[in-house]
Amino acid sequence: MSPDHDHDHDHDHHHDHTEPPATAELRIKALESLLLDKGLVDPAALEALIDTYEHQIGPRNGARVVAKAWVDPQYKRRLLENATAAIAELGFSGVQGEEMVVVENTPQVHNVTVCTLCSCYPWPTLGLPPAWYKSAPYRSRVVIDPRGVLAEFGLQIPAHQEVRVWDSSADLRYLVLPEQPAGTQGWSEERLSELVTRDAMIGTGLPIAPVASEEVVE
Repeated sequence: MSPDHDHDHDHDHHHDHTEPPATAELRIKALESLLLDKGLVDPAALEALIDTYEHQIGPRNGARVVAKAWVDPQYKRRLLENATAAIAELGFSGVQGEEMVVVENTPQVHNVTVCTLCSCYPWPTLGLPPAWYKSAPYRSRVVIDPRGVLAEFGLQIPAHQEVRVWDSSADLRYLVLPEQPAGTQGWSEERLSELVTRDAMIGTGLPIAPVASEEVVE
């Protein structure tokens, strides 16, 4: 399967997150339960670690990458040409040696990422994958009916905008570079990074739009 898919079908599907966990996930849960039962792992510490990777380390790293690309044209060029090296410039790199590719959203193209075979995901830049990303319905349907799936996330893609679906693998991970929100030109990297959401970097969402009172040039 090519990593670049362009589909525009109109099927009536619904999310189904009732699929049983995959074998690997079941093994992880069993191991976690065993460690907790034997008192080898502190439940609070485990939850704190998960929260850190899911909500702090991961998405914030990716947000820094995106914000820097928005304000630094030279960095953006390097990011699009060699994402692995450009992301490493900021101190983020894959723990398993996977390559990174960044795909840019434009007024003509909207990108979304998936892993159709399992749930390969750029952990160092996005943290832990959300449950829906790992679900069989998302992994299969977003390739067949990307516009329909994105609509279920509340994201309506205009008919004139092409939708490209990028299929990650164990060796290659994708990150979406969303369009910079209007009215934020001149903002600092730190301020811009607060607008970058995890879903915007997957392609199932957009950056947070600035409120009217913030739409000022620094």
